[in-house]
Amino acid sequence: MAKKKKDATKRLFVLIGVLVGVIIVLGVVVSATGLIGSGERPTDVEIEKIGIRSVTQVVTASGKMQPEIEVKISPDVSGEIIELPVKEGDSVVRGMLLARIKPDFYEAQVEQADASVLQSKANEAQRRADLLNAEFELNKKETLYKSKAISETEYMTATTRFATSTAALEAAQYSVKISEARLSESREQLARTTIYSPMDGTISILNVELGERVVGTTQMAGTEMMRVAKLDRMELEVDVNENDVVNISIGDTAAVEIDAYPDRTFRGVVTEIANSARIQARGTSEQITNFPVKIRILDPHNISFESSTAGDVVSNSEIPMASAEAPNFRPGMSGTVDVFTETIAAAISVPIQAVTVRDFNKLEDEDDPDSDADEVGTRNTEEDLRRVVFLMVDEHAKMVEVETGIQDDTHIVIMSGVSEGEIVVIGPYRAVSRTLEPDDPIREKEEEPRNRSNRGSRSS
Repeated sequence: MAKKKKDATKRLFVLIGVLVGVIIVLGVVVSATGLIGSGERPTDVEIEKIGIRSVTQVVTASGKMQPEIEVKISPDVSGEIIELPVKEGDSVVRGMLLARIKPDFYEAQVEQADASVLQSKANEAQRRADLLNAEFELNKKETLYKSKAISETEYMTATTRFATSTAALEAAQYSVKISEARLSESREQLARTTIYSPMDGTISILNVELGERVVGTTQMAGTEMMRVAKLDRMELEVDVNENDVVNISIGDTAAVEIDAYPDRTFRGVVTEIANSARIQARGTSEQITNFPVKIRILDPHNISFESSTAGDVVSNSEIPMASAEAPNFRPGMSGTVDVFTETIAAAISVPIQAVTVRDFNKLEDEDDPDSDADEVGTRNTEEDLRRVVFLMVDEHAKMVEVETGIQDDTHIVIMSGVSEGEIVVIGPYRAVSRTLEPDDPIREKEEEPRNRSNRGSRSS
């Protein structure tokens, strides 16, 4: 009897334990699904207080270094290079000899043209003598004709001969002018066999060697022999997207970074903005439209050091010097430029990720869920996209339409819609850009304990 009573008591305890477990599980499930409790579960968000800061709009682009002034040297005449006293990297001054082309052919042309001038002048002298003889005969015939000693036919023959001699003299004079012009051209061609520097600068490119034959510019484009550039006035030419170039103006300041000098930033200024675009992949879905923009480097650069002792094996420029801080830029070096287009010193701004876009037509439809099905077709199906931010007010999300201005890498200026000191939602990105709706309950996301412990260990 006692044994049966004990078994019944044991089964009762087991049954009670099972019921308690079921009740606990049901409570957890119901609470998680929101069927009971305090209502909709709040969204964990990241927040920040709106403040006033200086915002500078920046346009970033990449390009290549090049001399601001660079002259291409091509010969006007063709021939063999017989003298080339310069090499790449040499400094030259205006009027200095750069190259000489073999002049034999052009000297022969000058001699031929000179002989042609002499022959034309001799022909002119002969025609002048013929004219004098014809004039004498005409005067004589005219006297005889007036005295009726000769016929009219003889007189007309003398007149015609005089006119013919006059025309022949004029033709001879024109021939002399033509010959003299050809002589002048031949002499100019001969002078062009010697090429001089058009300005002070540096031989930045040398494409020919002594003894090489070159083609003059009279025959197609000619041979580009070398380039003379002012390397102490370098600029960076970058391609700026069509959406950004409208924000750039002549005179905007810039920060230039050259790949060859990764730890330095150089000052620059915008000097030229192209009017014509460079279009890549024209007519395709990947078409890119860029505009070349030139930025002059303002910091001193490419300063040469001359050796004070003749015959030094190592020049001063090769000896490390503490004061030699000027960089040595070379044409073709890659670089990146940040152009500062506009600055607002004191502006209400929020982090860029806080600004998102919402379709106000869609929000109006969601606010009126009791509309008849027949009215769906009459609703405005076009998008009404506006920029908004979400503020945290009484633990709820308040959507506010804003008007934005310029922006930098992290913040964007708010022209209207919010005030300093308000709390704006800045994350998570998915919540701000998609899931967060007006009046949704929100709460500040707590920092993860692991991050707190790590931060504490670092600070200690």
